Amino acid sequence: MRVLSSRAALWFGLALPACYMLFAYANGEMVYGGFIHWTGDLAAWLLLFTLALTPLRLLFPGRRWPTWLLQRRRYFGVASFIYAALHVGVYLARQPWARVAGEALEWGMLAGWIAFVIFVPLAATSNDRVVRRLGRRWKGLHRWVYAAAVLTFVHWVMTAFDPMVAYVHVGVLGGILALRVRARKLSQR
Repeated sequence: MRVLSSRAALWFGLALPACYMLFAYANGEMVYGGFIHWTGDLAAWLLLFTLALTPLRLLFPGRRWPTWLLQRRRYFGVASFIYAALHVGVYLARQPWARVAGEALEWGMLAGWIAFVIFVPLAATSNDRVVRRLGRRWKGLHRWVYAAAVLTFVHWVMTAFDPMVAYVHVGVLGGILALRVRARKLSQR
């Protein structure tokens, strides 16, 4: 029972911003640009957080909280995908198809589309049943998250009105990836 309530509380916390944004957008309290901005930001922040969990565990060995978070990493990754899907869904619903098609091959948008296409199978295979069924292959498939993360931040840099914030996040992603590479090298010694 405790595990279920812990899982439900985590999902509630992850879903709360989405519920607020959908409600505000549907009632006209949030404009299209704000919705696109915040869903994209939350998707990217959750992605960074998901990728940072292994380095956090390594930086704080013996602590329970990084292990607790790491055991729930898939939840954060799926939540990141849900925010990205909201981002894409409202973009597609709001923009004329001719504009979507015209923008799709611009480098910034193309990077975003490729990242989203990579995220779809990752999200679809992030449940316990599929993890068991895929076995060791699951981990290999989910390594594609690194390519998708890089593409996500290329999309952000190239489509932002002010790319400075995006560059800061690219630096954070670079730091997370550097820590992961360093941790891997240390574990192979």
